[in-house]
Parts: sequence; C-alpha cells; structure tokens
Amino acid sequence: MDYQVIIPAAGSGKRMGAGYNKLFLKIDTRPIILHTLNVFGTDPRCSNIILVIQQEEKDLFTELLLNSRYLSKIKFVYGGDERQFSVYNGLKAVVNTEIILVHDGARPFIRLETIGRLVDVAAESGAAIAAVPVKDTIKKAVNLEVVETVERSSLWQVQTPQAFRFSVLMDAHSKASKEKFIGTDEASLVERDGQLVKIVESDYDNIKLTTPEDLYFAEAIMVKRKRLSQN
Repeated sequence: MDYQVIIPAAGSGKRMGAGYNKLFLKIDTRPIILHTLNVFGTDPRCSNIILVIQQEEKDLFTELLLNSRYLSKIKFVYGGDERQFSVYNGLKAVVNTEIILVHDGARPFIRLETIGRLVDVAAESGAAIAAVPVKDTIKKAVNLEVVETVERSSLWQVQTPQAFRFSVLMDAHSKASKEKFIGTDEASLVERDGQLVKIVESDYDNIKLTTPEDLYFAEAIMVKRKRLSQN
C-alpha cells in the first residue's frame, strides 16, 4: 500500500549545540536529513514527502536537494512554533492518501521493513507506532529520591515513524488545535481521541540524533551497516 510521510525539519536543535539546524550536520560525509530523506525517497511505496521547514532555510534545503533523484516527491511546508503545529501544517498540505506517516528528520536509520509493517498495521487498525522494549531498570523519583521501581515488562521506548489512517490523525489534530491541547507525540493525540494504537517492534539502531554524543553512536551504526552490507 502507498503512503505519504510528513518529516518535521524546522527545529533549532538547541541540545545538539551546533548553532544551526542539526539536520545539516554530517554523518559519513552527508547531512543527516539526506540520510533520512533517502530512505523514503527511494521507497516506491512512498508517493510524497511533506518536508516541514523554517521559511528562512528553504534556499538551503533546495540547494541540498538540487540533484536528488526524488526531488519530485518533496513538498516544502513551513513549520509552526511547536512540533505539533508543524505536523498539523504538514497534514493540511497532504492530498489524496489513505495512510500518513510522521517521522523525525533526525532519525536516519529507520528500516524499510519497519516502515512496511507500520503501513500495513495502520491500514488495518488505524494507528501504529514504532517502538522497542525498554532495556534499563526504570525508577520513579521525587526530588531525587526514589519512590518506586517501575515494572518494565510492559514499557516501550517510542520512536518514529508513527503511522495512521489520514482521517484518524487529521481528526485528532483538529480537535487538539481547537482545544489548545499539546501532546507529546502524534500517538498521544489519537489516544486522547479514543483511537487504539498498535505497536510495531522496531530496532535499537533507529535512534534520534539529539545531543553531540548521539553522533558517535550514529557513526558506529554506519560502520556496522557498511560491514554487514559487504558480507
């Protein structure tokens, strides 16, 4: 089944400390955003990419993508003050799709297999999110004092993409906008709207590049994948 994807790329990346949009930082000689876009751009099931950017960075993105094979798939939309507003702007620019994905621009290691499972599950159930089981012991604390050890067998670390029937996500965003509700992710909006959300197990390589330390992990993942592709 075909799908479209919204990729928010309008953040400032303050925690990365680069002084500019972290998506222009390079791993393996190429900007992070190009790695991410390449996954969806080369997926024949992806019919359109809605890239949500800051207006003042449009020329930078345009130049970056000038010789891209999948430029015709990409539509620029300007972001809002919050990530949720940026995604909503992206949703309003989508035309003619049953399934919509939302994916972080700073997650360049998503696998096509995971995307495919998300699309299939979302088409059947209405909503599906990529996630991995929590590996660490989780403590609940108040004022740096532990008050509870949380049972972790039912805990999942949520990633993106998050996949939805278009009508499900649009209705949830419209309701949140009217009621001025800000969620933690798209799934939290559809959960609030009474929609069941399914989990599709992803993998631990699908990290979000947020802090400078994450770039070391990213380079290690690149090395691992190159080694595996040569075997």
